[in-house]
Amino acid sequence: MFDIITFGSATRDMFVVSKNFQRLKDDVFATGKGLCVPQGAKIYVEDVIFATGGGGTNTAATFALQGLKTAYVGKVGGDAGGETILSELKKLNINTGFIVKDKKNKTAYSVVLSVPSGERSILVYEGACHELAKSDVSWKELKSEWFYISGLSGKSAELFEPLINFAHKEGIKIAVNPGADQLKLSINKLEPLLNKIDIFILNREEAAKLTCLPYNEEREIFKRLDVWVRGIAVMTKGPDGVKVSDGRNIYRAGIPESEILDRTGAGDAFGSGFVAGFIQKSSQTKIQPSIIEHAIQLGTANATSTVQHFGAKNGLLKKGEWGEWKKIEVKSFKI
Repeated sequence: MFDIITFGSATRDMFVVSKNFQRLKDDVFATGKGLCVPQGAKIYVEDVIFATGGGGTNTAATFALQGLKTAYVGKVGGDAGGETILSELKKLNINTGFIVKDKKNKTAYSVVLSVPSGERSILVYEGACHELAKSDVSWKELKSEWFYISGLSGKSAELFEPLINFAHKEGIKIAVNPGADQLKLSINKLEPLLNKIDIFILNREEAAKLTCLPYNEEREIFKRLDVWVRGIAVMTKGPDGVKVSDGRNIYRAGIPESEILDRTGAGDAFGSGFVAGFIQKSSQTKIQPSIIEHAIQLGTANATSTVQHFGAKNGLLKKGEWGEWKKIEVKSFKI
């Protein structure tokens, strides 16, 4: 029996850092800004860092470091990148018995182009992890107290509904940090699944899109999420911190002042830190405010520590660690 099993992507990441990437404002870019290089030029870089990433393995790393018995379910290629991921997970004491090696597709790969100020663009090869199929999963062996489902895309997106229904049937608690494919589902299809989820984690823009409300109408967003989600709704707000609803109270907190080297994996670090903190304190049958407060503080500390490093797993906190920052203050008010 595992404490938690994670699902989601597994990637090999390369971080390329250069002050010579030019930042350009132009409406031709979807975000209005771009990192650019001159065509035909040789661009010198200050650093190249190799790491592993992906929502499934990043979150598994946090849970293992927080002392939880952890497994990851996913797919890698039969290549050097896949072997690197397997080796790192084993060193973290994460069970790799559910990982399938894809004979056709290479391991997913990301190249993160970064400037010293922290801005980045990411080149993505989706690869094997997005090809995980229902037939790849050893369903009878998925014995766990919790599932953590991060974004699923490609063929693996078809697993979202079966995983939630399986967990619900087996009495496994469910935490979800959905990806774009999950948020594209109609609310008629998504609502029955949300009613089975214990912790649902979104960023502010995703929450606004899902509820079809302006992102600054946070009270109305939470009212709608509280109707849909069985358990706790978590809305992250980047530099503005986080808000959490348990259906009775809204909890809010900011973030510590800190340097930011790279934001890659910050969302995974917060989400998994929050859930790990919740699990650590939730021996009671009834959710107490102190449990959510601890979960917010651990998630925030974990994310703050992670952004001080390149690589989504570098900087993750071990059990008992809080980083060099004071625990953030969590305030609450009745809905």
